[in-house]
Amino acid sequence: MKRLKAALSAVLVGACAAAGGAGPADARVVCKDGYRVLNGKLLGTPYCQDLYLVQVGREFGVRVSAREILNNPNSKRELCQFIGWDIRVQHICEPVLPRRGPF
Repeated sequence: MKRLKAALSAVLVGACAAAGGAGPADARVVCKDGYRVLNGKLLGTPYCQDLYLVQVGREFGVRVSAREILNNPNSKRELCQFIGWDIRVQHICEPVLPRRGPF
């Protein structure tokens, strides 16, 4: 009985190693200009948009980190108040900036 359990355990461990041995999955999110690259197509996600906001902010000389923007909505609002008029990030900053105009 012990031999059977040991053999079964060895087979299970071997099967798990073979299944997982193909290498770890690449769980990294790939972003391009505020959009996530998913199966060769671009998908707008808040995460990638925030990273793009940080990239544009750094081009303007703002010292801001991605972690700060992702975790603190007030930092995002402040950055948008500074660079939100830029055409590249207007759609990202629109929800956090006050509305302009008569309506």
